[in-house]
Parts: sequence; C-alpha cells; structure tokens
Amino acid sequence: MKLIFLGPPGAGKGTLAARAVEILSIPHISTGVIFRSAIAAQSPLGIKVKAIIDAGKLVDDETTIALVKERLAQDDVKTGYILDGFPRTIPQAEALAAFSEVDTVVNFDIPDSIVLERLGGRRVCRECGRNFHVVFNNPKKEGLCDYCGGEVYTRDDDRPEAIQKRLEVYRAQTAPLIDFYRNKGILVDVDARPPVEEVVENFKKALGRG
Repeated sequence: MKLIFLGPPGAGKGTLAARAVEILSIPHISTGVIFRSAIAAQSPLGIKVKAIIDAGKLVDDETTIALVKERLAQDDVKTGYILDGFPRTIPQAEALAAFSEVDTVVNFDIPDSIVLERLGGRRVCRECGRNFHVVFNNPKKEGLCDYCGGEVYTRDDDRPEAIQKRLEVYRAQTAPLIDFYRNKGILVDVDARPPVEEVVENFKKALGRG
C-alpha cells in the first residue's frame, strides 16, 4: 500500500506514521530522513543537498524530487510506503505521479486552534531532547526534565508567532493538495483531534483495516 500523509504541523503525523509502520509493515519515508541519509552516504545528490543546506537555502523541487525517486527505487518499498513531508506542492505531486502511483492520501484534519494549543504547550529538555507539555505532560518539577534533570524550555519553533507562520506556509503551499487528491478520488479524511489510540482506530477504519 502506497500512502501519503497530509496534515499541518502538530497534527501528529510522525506519531501516527510510527504506528502505521507497525500495522502495515511498510517504511515511513520523510524528506528530512532522505536528506540526512543522502548527506551521510555522500552520494552526488547528498553532496548537493549539503551545499544547499549549508548555504541556508531551501532544497529546490528538482533535487527533492530526484532524491524521493531514488529512495522509492529501493527494495524495502516494493510492498508500499508512507510518504510524509512530500509532496508539499502540486508540482511535486505531479512529478511523483510520473514515477509512483499512490493508493491513498490520508489527510489528518485538525483546526489551527488545537495546533496552537498542542505546539504552544510543548516543552523540550535541552539535554536529552525528551518532550513535555504544560497541559498533557508537565514535568514533575517545574522546568526540569523527569529523566535527566536538564532544563526544559520552549523551542523558538513552538512560540505562537512561529507556529502561526508555519501554519500560514502550510495552508498556502500544501493545503491545495487536499483538493488535488480529493478530485482524484484517493483522499480520506481522519480527525486528528482525539487521543492517539482513537486516531489510530479511525485511520485503520479509513483504510478498511478496522
């Protein structure tokens, strides 16, 4: 089964992808991991990506598409995959269609207000990287990690103005993919607001696995 996961930052796509890997026995492929793997392998495309990132620029469509195509040619995706973070735009989706036929696009639907609550309340340990949340999972000692005692802080990305900016970028660039794939008849909506276990069950039902 070849899947694409769509949804704004804070929809829980990474958590759900990890569960989907267990359920479907197919790899979770994110563009971030593809970039890091290509750089580590020092492939021609990886060297190009490293130069782009080191210059503080965004990796262009042509390079991203080439890397995804290279990744989807590997043996472990013969039975399917979960693409997360690609495609981000309609031109990328059209390019993907030229070398891989997607079965289902899962749109994890969640209002901006809940994204702001989820991400805005997130706190991260500077030492071990563990995540906490001021509402759902507060450290036992204020400002200190339960696991290593490191300082727990708010990342710049999780400040309200930064979250709002990320949501604006998502709505402008990626949200049009929802209608693009809905019109192709391969998009399913999954409510991303409930607790993880309920979202997982709704995901399974949407794929006919419930």
